[in-house]
Amino acid sequence: MEDEPIRIPITDVFDLHTVPPRDVAAVVDAYLDEAHALGLTALRIIHGKGIGVQRETVRKILARKSYVKAFRDAPAEAGSWGATLVDL
Repeated sequence: MEDEPIRIPITDVFDLHTVPPRDVAAVVDAYLDEAHALGLTALRIIHGKGIGVQRETVRKILARKSYVKAFRDAPAEAGSWGATLVDL
């Protein structure tokens, strides 16, 4: 069925390049909740560099989650400011 949600495996790396911009906030919110429920403690969210809109969206959601201990730009070899590292 076309309206069925697509189940994707939850891992410690999430690349948002395949997510339509209008869905990023909801998808990242759900991803974080699932990753936390699975007991993951370190994540990398790849949002791309662009003009920073996706990065800002991701970081606003991270700032609202009580279980997020910290977040920061990834090091150069892991995406630089095109990815955010998250500690849960």
